Amino acid sequence: MTTQPPPDDFPKYVAGTPDEETLEFGPSHNRPDRRPAGYTAGSTPKGSPRPTPAAGAAEAEAGPALEEPAANGNRMAAAAARTQGWWQEKLHQLSLHARVTLLAAVTVGLAVMIVSISAYFTVRQQMYHNLDESLISRAQLAAQQQVITDPDIMQKVPPDALGLSDIRMGLLTENGDTLGAPTAYLPPMGEDELNIAKTQSTEPSLRTAGVPSSPHYRVVAVPAPIRDSKVKVALVVAQSLKPIDQTLHNLGIVLWAVGLLGVIGAALAGNAIAQSGLRPLARLTGAAETIARTEDLRPIPVTGSDEITRLAVAFNAMLAALARSQDRQRRLVGDAGHELRTPLTSIRTNLDLLAQADKRGGLRAEDRQQLLDDVRAQMDELTALIGDLTELARDTPQVRDAELIEMQNVVEDALIKVRRRASGVEWDVQLSPFPVWGDERLLGRAVTNLLDNAAKYSIPDDSGPRPPEGEPLGRVTVRLLDGVLTITDSGPGIADADLPHVFERFYRSSEARSRPGSGLGLAIVKHAAEQHGGMIYARNAPGAGAQFTLWLPHAATQSR
Repeated sequence: MTTQPPPDDFPKYVAGTPDEETLEFGPSHNRPDRRPAGYTAGSTPKGSPRPTPAAGAAEAEAGPALEEPAANGNRMAAAAARTQGWWQEKLHQLSLHARVTLLAAVTVGLAVMIVSISAYFTVRQQMYHNLDESLISRAQLAAQQQVITDPDIMQKVPPDALGLSDIRMGLLTENGDTLGAPTAYLPPMGEDELNIAKTQSTEPSLRTAGVPSSPHYRVVAVPAPIRDSKVKVALVVAQSLKPIDQTLHNLGIVLWAVGLLGVIGAALAGNAIAQSGLRPLARLTGAAETIARTEDLRPIPVTGSDEITRLAVAFNAMLAALARSQDRQRRLVGDAGHELRTPLTSIRTNLDLLAQADKRGGLRAEDRQQLLDDVRAQMDELTALIGDLTELARDTPQVRDAELIEMQNVVEDALIKVRRRASGVEWDVQLSPFPVWGDERLLGRAVTNLLDNAAKYSIPDDSGPRPPEGEPLGRVTVRLLDGVLTITDSGPGIADADLPHVFERFYRSSEARSRPGSGLGLAIVKHAAEQHGGMIYARNAPGAGAQFTLWLPHAATQSR
């Protein structure tokens, strides 16, 4: 068989791995094997230097140099951490509106990117698969028909004559000789095609020759038997990948354009959603700023049933609680001013009287002592009033620093204090242990107020009848059973019209105005009971006198 050499400037492909094939120019037939003689896979070519023990020692001495890459890795990790921290700081500085817009754009952008990449590689894989099947089927059909594989026909009929302008065909013998039409370029031929020619394997070879930046082809080789010839030949067919590359390039541009439009649309949609969704929050913010500026605690209008509406409802509840607290504070200040005016006026009047008397020569010793005693009594009343006002002005919803205390000890300590001040009262006491969580000072103040109130009204006033000589002036019964403290006095009791108001601040019935007191003692008791999760109520005893009942929850049922 004779061969027809191609033109000297015809490009030929030097075989190698698909990624290592290079393009050269020169004759395309009788190519010598470029590998060194005696070369085998995994061996060292003859003449190549072999590693020596000295080289190994040198490598061992170079071990400390490996620490420098480790240090570089640590610096890179630190730089990455600083970059991440910078991005997080910048993200936190963004407004909620900007975050929603950015989140929508990034989410859609990632989704479009994933879909675009998936679509691109799916189309690419499918196009290559279709091209491979077409090349293999056409090459095998041509080899079976033994028409185009005839050397004479191959030399006379170029692929262009068959309407195959993008196809290159040629024959490759087992000796490495090539044959093709003199007016056409031969396809790339390498080790894979030569192996098909030598082995006549029924499994065709398939590879990509060239690089994408220059002319590259999809090359297939199939065995091609020749009539009346024992020479082993392979039919090599190559098709240019330029149409596929152009299609994929256009597809990439379209996907990028669609992705960019999708990100822009998502950003606009996110901006619209943020404006619509955050508009109630903006109104709520404006209302809060108006309230802070004007101190007008009227509730804001609420519409809808979403999360912003729940926030507005909670905000209105906070405003209502703040308004109640402000109202209580305002009433406390007004009532305190009214109550403080009386003892201060009395003290001032007595001091003025004492000063005028000193100018006229002074008062008698007994009158002067009576006037001073009156001033001291007014001062004591003023001190007690200030203490009560301080206690009520705290206005805390619950005890903050609770501790486990024994209620029996609290009542006993209060009894010791009150008995000193009410020596003429008989006390009937029966107590049982009962632990509670709470503020011992506040509970002690409340119990002391109840006992003082009972002792005060058990003793008859100056206009009332006096008991016989040797008998107690009054009797107070104290019971602490199962967390219920009951205190009953022997006084006249409470009028039905006054019962609903006895725990109000500064409230004093007509009978109580003739007795000492500020009208805050029972209000402090109610305040202490509510802070400890308990209750206080008053009623008239079945016989005579008033009865106050204080209930507190057991320590086992209270949360710390």
